[in-house]
Amino acid sequence: MTDVFTQEWMGLVEEAVRTSKLILLVLSKPVGSTADGVRKLSVRPVTVSGKELLQWTSHEDRRESHENLDSQASLTRLREIFPERYRDLNAFTTEGDLTARSNRKGRVRVTTGPPTKQPSSTAHNRQKQYLIPEGVPCPFLEAIGVMTPAGRVKANRYNKFRQINRFVEFIDNIYDALPAEGAVRVVDFGCGKSYLTFAIHHYLQVIRKRDVQITGLDRNPEVIRDCREVAERLDLEGLEFFEGDIVGHTTDGPVDLAVSLHACDTATDDALARAVQWEASVILSVPCCQHEVADQLECDELSVMTRHGILKERLAAMATDALRASALEIVGYRAAVIEFIDMEHTPKNLLIRAVRRDESERLGEQSEAARHEFDAFKQRLGIERLAIEDALLKPPRVHDDR
Repeated sequence: MTDVFTQEWMGLVEEAVRTSKLILLVLSKPVGSTADGVRKLSVRPVTVSGKELLQWTSHEDRRESHENLDSQASLTRLREIFPERYRDLNAFTTEGDLTARSNRKGRVRVTTGPPTKQPSSTAHNRQKQYLIPEGVPCPFLEAIGVMTPAGRVKANRYNKFRQINRFVEFIDNIYDALPAEGAVRVVDFGCGKSYLTFAIHHYLQVIRKRDVQITGLDRNPEVIRDCREVAERLDLEGLEFFEGDIVGHTTDGPVDLAVSLHACDTATDDALARAVQWEASVILSVPCCQHEVADQLECDELSVMTRHGILKERLAAMATDALRASALEIVGYRAAVIEFIDMEHTPKNLLIRAVRRDESERLGEQSEAARHEFDAFKQRLGIERLAIEDALLKPPRVHDDR
């Protein structure tokens, strides 16, 4: 790479950024492992609280993450990562397009052309078309203090508004996996203040016009009393709350959607097992406070991480959720671990989504392969036994002493 080439592409991009002419910038084709698993970066202008920033989006295989930087920090980062970490750069501006490509020797070739994109609104967050929109009165959001009677979201509750809508999007994404006819039966383990339980009811009954039978379950009698009061005041049909725990709760019929949000440690495993026993069509679970794997984890190859307490804790949490997803695959579900909401709002930002496979898909090679992966990964981490196995899986034959 020569200085003349660097100045050519960087000067054009810098001019577009400083004069607010940049529409979108995309970095792709990562160089080896230097991109830390990020296959693509996209950069676009946003306006946050009246301030013009650039939003960096990291695209990984199963998730996206966002970071807002000012123009100077963005240009500094751009100089650091192109072409050292990404080979292709595409910049779309109001005056023209620019493509910069780096070859294996580090030389950058720049081509330009007429503009192919039109600028869009840079308003951050509020431009999004939420399933529960802002500006439209919503009784349950008013009742829980998120929205005013006129439909305006309170400034100090906007994060909660986004969280509720993000969760409703998850429900919308799996809606086709729920029964097409009859009442939709839902159990929400550890419902707490039931913000999301009320959101499920709103989505299914108000947006989708479905009959529902939704049960919120929590061990705290005070929150159950408060939730009942809200449900009765709003005359919400098909929604009830009970004091109780995961293990002791029974139903008189099938469950279509089982939800477990922030059940602490192995209580998540109990909730997953109960949902599988009920043959729930869909399971949504946000785990919390995973300690089990951290207490057992022994792997010399990972000592560079495990010698640091905070890294060991995070590694153990990720491993726990990976093993839970694998266990659900073993028993006949298609499972994925996906991002719930942005990290700045809560550190518990992973959601396990599991959709029950058809009868013909539930047994066979997929389950066997998942069992092999489960056992191999557990062995590599030095783990003897997990609660998810006792709750959900039969002991593997190699460990059967009978």
